[in-house]
Amino acid sequence: MANSKYAYVKSFEVEERILPEVWIVVRLDGRCFSRFAEEHRLQKPNDERCLRLMEHSARKVLESFDDCFLAYGQSDEFSFVLRKQTNIFNRRKSKILSCVVSLFSSSFVFHWKTFFEDTELQYPPTFDGRVVVYPSEQTLRDYLSWRQVDCHINNQYNTCFWLLVQNGATPKEAYETLKGTLSDFKNELLFQKFGINYAHLEARFRKGSTLFKKAREDSLHSSKTTGYEIILTHEDIIHDAFWDQHRELLDSSVGRKKSR
Repeated sequence: MANSKYAYVKSFEVEERILPEVWIVVRLDGRCFSRFAEEHRLQKPNDERCLRLMEHSARKVLESFDDCFLAYGQSDEFSFVLRKQTNIFNRRKSKILSCVVSLFSSSFVFHWKTFFEDTELQYPPTFDGRVVVYPSEQTLRDYLSWRQVDCHINNQYNTCFWLLVQNGATPKEAYETLKGTLSDFKNELLFQKFGINYAHLEARFRKGSTLFKKAREDSLHSSKTTGYEIILTHEDIIHDAFWDQHRELLDSSVGRKKSR
């Protein structure tokens, strides 16, 4: 930056740095996405093309940031987890947030035609974002569990709601039918009225999408920079089985190298 008599204005900038040794989560959400869905005639309750585009955009984020090792998404949101020891951008909160959200957003637009061949993008979508930090493995896992439970609750409700509407009910009637009901009622409604076993619906819709980095087998014993592949799965991340199978994800000794 040029050194001039005006350079003093930089002293007004405030850099908020994230506390050390905490897990960093960047969560982004589609802004006014209901309108976006209407304008682009997205299928309800789930448009698989859009979900795959979201996954693809999330993959680009994981590819671009070494210490971003896991992402979880559902509907119009995605959460990105950075290793607790990362020093990416010197842990500057605004830098981390702006880079993740802008890369995801630009990837969503750039790759739109790959997933929506016959649909023109009518206007640029907007994603807002926030940074939240978690002090322990348990609080991080609880956060991810919260988002997956939210996926189940919303998807089950929306599946029932839109099936009722698509079969003749008004939105108000569908709302009244489902108001105050529990999961068992919705499962029974789907099965008795529409012949649908909720457990047999696509896992992507019921459980959301988890992407994570896994070291390649041929690089496990290499002294060079570890190669990795990005795995996409749609499975339970609430219970221990997933984390027991992938213990390296929360291992603080993994990935101790310069971040970019």
